[in-house]
Amino acid sequence: MTTREFWDQHAATFDDEPDHGLRDPRVRRAWADLLLPLVPPAASVADLGCGTGSLSVLLAEAGHEVHGLDLSEEMAQAARSKAAAAGVIVGFTTGDAAHPPYPKASFDVVLARHVLWALPDPAAALEQWVSLLRPGGLLVLVEGRWSTGAGLTAAEARELVNGDAVVTPLTDEALWGREIDDERYLLVSRR
Repeated sequence: MTTREFWDQHAATFDDEPDHGLRDPRVRRAWADLLLPLVPPAASVADLGCGTGSLSVLLAEAGHEVHGLDLSEEMAQAARSKAAAAGVIVGFTTGDAAHPPYPKASFDVVLARHVLWALPDPAAALEQWVSLLRPGGLLVLVEGRWSTGAGLTAAEARELVNGDAVVTPLTDEALWGREIDDERYLLVSRR
C-alpha cells in the first residue's frame, strides 16, 4: 500500500481524533489560541500536509489567505467540503508536502502539523518549505515524538531548523482532547 492509499483510506475517519477534526469547541478554541496570535494579519499561509483542512479552515475564518496541500485526494476532498460548509475559500491542492508546487517567496507563513517526522528526508523538505517564505516569514511546525517511538524530538527538530527557533511544549490536554504522555511541541522560526 502506498502512502497516498493509506491516507485515502483514513480520510473518512481522520476527523474522529479531537485534534484532527476540531469538532469539540474547547479543542478548536485551544488551537485558535495557539496559532492565531502567531500569524500576521491577512497573511498568506501554506498549510502543508493539511489533512482534512481543519487548521486551514480555522486560519481562513480568521481572514487569512490559505493554501492547503495534502498527498491524499480523499483528504483534500474532505478539506474542500469542510471549507465550503464553513463558508470560506481555501485553495486545496493534492501533492507532496516534501515538494510543494508553489513559487518561491510566495507565503508569509508555512505551517505543517505532524508532517515533517513522516517525510523520508526532513532536512530537504525544510529547505523547500523555507524557500516558500517571503523575507521575515514564519515557519510554524507542530511535531512530536509519539509514544510509539516515531516522530522527532524537539531537539532534533530544532537542529533540522538550524537552531534558529522557539520551541514551546504542547502539554495542554485541551489541544488534544485528552491527556497525553508523549512529547508534542510547537516550533516557530522567523526567516
